[in-house]
Amino acid sequence: GTSRQIPQTIIIGVRKGGTRALLEMLDIHPNIVVAATEVHFFDWDENYVKGIDWYRNLMPFSYTNQITIEKTPGYFTSPQAPGRIHDMNSSIKLLLILRDPTERVISDYTQVYYNRVESHKPVQLFEDIVIKNGVLNTKYKAIQRSLYDVHMEKWLKHFSLDQIHIVDGNTLIKDPLPELQKVERFLNLPSRIMSSNFYFNQTKGFYCIRSDGRERCLHESKGRPHPLVNSTVLEQLYSYFREHNAKFYRMVNHSFDWH
Repeated sequence: GTSRQIPQTIIIGVRKGGTRALLEMLDIHPNIVVAATEVHFFDWDENYVKGIDWYRNLMPFSYTNQITIEKTPGYFTSPQAPGRIHDMNSSIKLLLILRDPTERVISDYTQVYYNRVESHKPVQLFEDIVIKNGVLNTKYKAIQRSLYDVHMEKWLKHFSLDQIHIVDGNTLIKDPLPELQKVERFLNLPSRIMSSNFYFNQTKGFYCIRSDGRERCLHESKGRPHPLVNSTVLEQLYSYFREHNAKFYRMVNHSFDWH
């Protein structure tokens, strides 16, 4: 009685915002099934040309009472993704998880840094990438990805605000349950995720998941320690994002506790 369904909900981003944590936590819900990998259907042309049946075949089997969710953090910053998703399903519900944009930049750098170290490639200090000739390097991709107002504008051309639920990534890590209950309500699902589904792992410093008699934590690549960043550089980043954040708050009628 199961079949593969095109997702009724997509986690569209943001990269290093907590998309993996959100997906794993939602997977606890009996009415949700999740795609195992990031599909990159709507943001990579070489996948999009393969067509909707190719996309559907990458989804898990589900029952009729279950919602299929996939997550690809690259969608949020992709110029093509909003229109392509709208063409597939104009009434789809989207989940966007965001965190403080400066923290997100540092986390983005940290992931690339560790990947380069593991591949024996040369690495640069955070400050040497972020500052060029004494000024903020606003062309740095990690900074571009944190301009939430710029990217959100593209999504709001195709979707109404009530189709996009914003999850607070900073809160999700500190206290997952309230954020997940908001998602349950947004998706019109019965409340099934409980506080007993989470336990705090002192070693890792974040919450892990307990469900179906199993305990699991996010991959060791998650929650890596960030480099200590020069305070002057931090201030430059806070200052740069301030106006973008204020514009984003106005767009979504909601404020966040960001610098």
